[in-house]
Amino acid sequence: MEADRTTATPRLVAGFKFKENKMRIAAGLIFAGAVSLLASSAAWSQTPPAKGAASPQAAAAPAPAAAPAPTRPPCNNPNALGIGRTVEIDTTGGPGFGFEHFKELDFLRDKEVVLTFDDGPWPVNTPAVLKALAEECTTGIFFPIGKHATYYPEILKQVMAAGHSIGSHTWSHAALVNKKLNEQQRKDEIEKGFSAVKWALGGKAPAPFFRFPALQHPPEMVTYLGTRNIAIFSCDLDSFDFKASKAQTIIDNVMRKVEKNGKGIILMHDFQKHTAEALPELLKKLKAGGYKVVAMRAKAPVQTIAQYDEDIVKDLKLPTVSSRPVSSVVQTISE
Repeated sequence: MEADRTTATPRLVAGFKFKENKMRIAAGLIFAGAVSLLASSAAWSQTPPAKGAASPQAAAAPAPAAAPAPTRPPCNNPNALGIGRTVEIDTTGGPGFGFEHFKELDFLRDKEVVLTFDDGPWPVNTPAVLKALAEECTTGIFFPIGKHATYYPEILKQVMAAGHSIGSHTWSHAALVNKKLNEQQRKDEIEKGFSAVKWALGGKAPAPFFRFPALQHPPEMVTYLGTRNIAIFSCDLDSFDFKASKAQTIIDNVMRKVEKNGKGIILMHDFQKHTAEALPELLKKLKAGGYKVVAMRAKAPVQTIAQYDEDIVKDLKLPTVSSRPVSSVVQTISE
């Protein structure tokens, strides 16, 4: 980052003689203070804005400010699962979390879990997940698909308003290990996903948290995310909720695995109906088992690339036949 430039404060050249009257001394001091203030203001106005880190693809947008601490409504449930502790993540260099793929950063204590949700936002299911989390005064990390974020920005804004961390899960959930995709197309999936989430959040950049679709990590993309200072999330235990035919199966799978491991980052999907149905009971069981939820917050939001931000806006304004689901275009508000 370029160092700030400053303007030197002008010195008062003329001195004052001891024998001059007090009125002239006072006037001189007032004048000196005014000059100093003007010089300081000039220096502040000439300080250049922070420059983003260079990208192999395009110039990045101006670096966002430090991430504000998410605000949550007060907890009215004295028996709630709650939040055991909150940790701040410095994503410099692209650290990896989750023993499924990354074993270096074992920061969870015994009986601590992180709740994560992929593939949203989605009508009915994501709001139901938010309701369950709110009732237990606890939190999670959401990894939305970029396209879904553009379909339902109002739902993703609800996730943000509830104080949860939000990352990204690519633009279209394409498998980045697919050999039909070249390196640029893989990068496009990553970057367009983040820009879509940012657009859906009204221009507020999400956390630099990323999860690969199907947890499939191409080595060159792991390296790329490191250059972008984006943390990679795998998991410690997979709920396999996308395979479950009923809510109880999800509850049983998670509890069996967490009791075996003693802690862990839990992978679920707010896209799935049965996950939304299972979550209220699952949270109660975690509470009964003595488990504590850890909130993971980013030290600073992701720095999206300006070109992708612009492309998202252009694509959304194209006068073409909509590819959005009917439910995102037409909603019954009364009958």
